[in-house]
Amino acid sequence: MKVKNVTAYLESLAPRTYQETYDNSGLLTGSPDQEVTGILVTLDCTEAVVAEAIDTNCNLIVAHHPVIFKGIKKLTGSTYVERTVIKAIQNNIAIYAIHTNLDNVHIGVNRKIAEKIGLINLQVLAPKTGTLTKLVTFIPTSHVNSVLEALYRAGAGQIGNYKNCSFQTEGTGTFMPSENANPHIGKANRQETVQEIRAEVILPVYKEQEVLAALKKNHPYEEVAYYLTPLSNPNQEVGSGMVGETPSPEEPVAFLNRLKKAMDIPVIRHTPILTEPVRKVAVCGGSGAFLLPNAIQAGAQVFVSADFKYHEFFDADNRIIIADIGHYESEVFTKDLLVALLTQKFPTFAVNFSGTITNPIRYII
Repeated sequence: MKVKNVTAYLESLAPRTYQETYDNSGLLTGSPDQEVTGILVTLDCTEAVVAEAIDTNCNLIVAHHPVIFKGIKKLTGSTYVERTVIKAIQNNIAIYAIHTNLDNVHIGVNRKIAEKIGLINLQVLAPKTGTLTKLVTFIPTSHVNSVLEALYRAGAGQIGNYKNCSFQTEGTGTFMPSENANPHIGKANRQETVQEIRAEVILPVYKEQEVLAALKKNHPYEEVAYYLTPLSNPNQEVGSGMVGETPSPEEPVAFLNRLKKAMDIPVIRHTPILTEPVRKVAVCGGSGAFLLPNAIQAGAQVFVSADFKYHEFFDADNRIIIADIGHYESEVFTKDLLVALLTQKFPTFAVNFSGTITNPIRYII
């Protein structure tokens, strides 16, 4: 197995096109064609993690956070980032980061947090727009099923938990092949009419080329008529944060104590306790202060996230409880998620949890 086999699978789950513009997910060191001896999964990639990879014969590190985040202009070993990259390159270790693209998919980081807390009826908190497009094409009735099946295989027609979705209307297509044409139906310089189906399917924008290739390969016509329309619909499977419900209403202090235990954390920074029972909870792994208005609008009684600044706590304004559980603590179970996904896909291959604790923050309790 090669590095590109692993990264292609991960990107089928969390496409890099879904990462934020400031991010640097993807292959950071190593060659896509490098053969993999073992995979080490970590939250952060540090010098200690690279040393662990060497000791465990793992030459591919899959990390949530990209060790190369800002531009690097030199590699002299003067910073931990430079030393980590140098050590990885010297030992032929590939580093792959799957960061905000894993945050932004509905099976990713925030679902893992929600599941750890025991939330149900989960939804993306702030769905993204501009990630969907609609394909309309015209297919002779004799080929409708085969063409649509090809489009579905290429990634079209998925709406939430439903697949193979399309809308079809029947009509009459007209055309006249020229002398240079090689028509599937009809003859040159003769007007033709054909019973056709106007088929409409929705697809992710990043799958446009793949779906169009499938359309042109499987459509019987020499010239395929189609058009693409960008959609402004929120994509319910892509976006920031997640919101869900508790199985039953809980008193706020009881919920926070359960949160502390579920996430295995020593301390929670929070805003004043409110009297309303906790029925709905919003979550965002890592720095989530930007989603506080969304959590309030969603009707959540608690927003679980991290990295709130002093003045940002005031923004709760007695409308919600902010529960800041720490950046590392909110995302550390991403390792469990990645190991489970990789083991399921590559069951006979060595996929290891990193035992290195990379949290740079300590507490005196």
